[in-house]
Amino acid sequence: MSGPLSGVRVLDLSRVFAGPFAGQLLADLGADVIKVERPGVGDDTRSWGPPFLKCADGTETGDAGYFLAVNRGKRSITVSLNTPKGQRTVRELARRSDILLENYKVGTLTKFGLGYEDLKAINPGLIYCSVTGFGQTGPRRDAAAYDFMIQAMGGLMSVTGERDDLPGGGPQKVGIPIVDVLTGMYAAVAVLAALACKQKTGKGDYIDIGMLDVMVASLANQAMNYLISGKVPKRYGNRHPNIQPQDVFASRNGHIALAVGNDGQFAKFCAAIGRPELARDERFATNAARVRNESILTPLIADLIGQRDTAAWLDLFEAAGVPCGPINTLPDLFKDPQVVDREMLIKVDHPAAGPISLVASPMRFAEATLSVRRAPPLLGQHSEEILRELALEDDGQCDSVPAKDGSA
Repeated sequence: MSGPLSGVRVLDLSRVFAGPFAGQLLADLGADVIKVERPGVGDDTRSWGPPFLKCADGTETGDAGYFLAVNRGKRSITVSLNTPKGQRTVRELARRSDILLENYKVGTLTKFGLGYEDLKAINPGLIYCSVTGFGQTGPRRDAAAYDFMIQAMGGLMSVTGERDDLPGGGPQKVGIPIVDVLTGMYAAVAVLAALACKQKTGKGDYIDIGMLDVMVASLANQAMNYLISGKVPKRYGNRHPNIQPQDVFASRNGHIALAVGNDGQFAKFCAAIGRPELARDERFATNAARVRNESILTPLIADLIGQRDTAAWLDLFEAAGVPCGPINTLPDLFKDPQVVDREMLIKVDHPAAGPISLVASPMRFAEATLSVRRAPPLLGQHSEEILRELALEDDGQCDSVPAKDGSA
């Protein structure tokens, strides 16, 4: 076992993305994460394809990329929560766990005798984290939610996308399930904070994470822009509302993302493009002035950038210390020397597909060692193994027996 959370057990009752993402972060850190899934069906995301992972002979495993993205490092056990035997199994797992993650609708697990108060009675130190669309209180507490609708409801799509008066204008979602990712991160931070508190008090805690709350909290500068000015933020495409010049500009053969962050960088940028006088122009000398005069500055820069190829600009700006980058496709990204050097792609042996590529954790520790110990599991892959552990630890009192298909 390796990692800062070695010796910590996580019972992951969550499905889809946000909860499993939190569980994967904890697994990356060394925790033993046991994923509980429905017999014969498993997590919804196993079927969210194509694409599906293929075996060496070309046949599909039935596990979609969506599932593989958030379940590395875990063990899978299949359990029917609506049966007495399944409920006993989960209670036995909870009794031996430090953290429990779940994202069922409000009150669902309480109906099965698996709510926080139920499990706290057998494990007072349990940290129980519920992840839902809208939290445990409020008029929408019982409603289902998905990332896309929370991006819309939470204000993100009102500030994402091209301006309404330009071609392609209108609200856009982010290209990844960003609310799920952020919710998973908040959940992981919360349970680790509770774990630190438990070391001092010996007590567990109950954590209520709502996706809409997370989205509101993540509006960051856009929320504060509105709260201090009263002006409703709008969609500006790739233009930054508070810092200029930050935009995507068309070169002679492609595009470049320019991210000038302060007045010193702007002076370097002006020198690099052969227009040093622009840094002394009162309309552009300060960031505030550049933001106010963005409609003048942007066309001027666009005209200059369009006169050279992307590679030529990247070389020139990098030498001058001007932040910029290409618009990489994923093949470009995974070949980038920086990404390669940081070993952000790893190979892990999958029980059905053999060696597969996975994205690595971005966390780096000077002392602790992180390693992906397991590929995303097959459905019920570890059922017998986990039930044997329960039987040994429980001196034979747990009567759950795995079926031939691995279900409990």
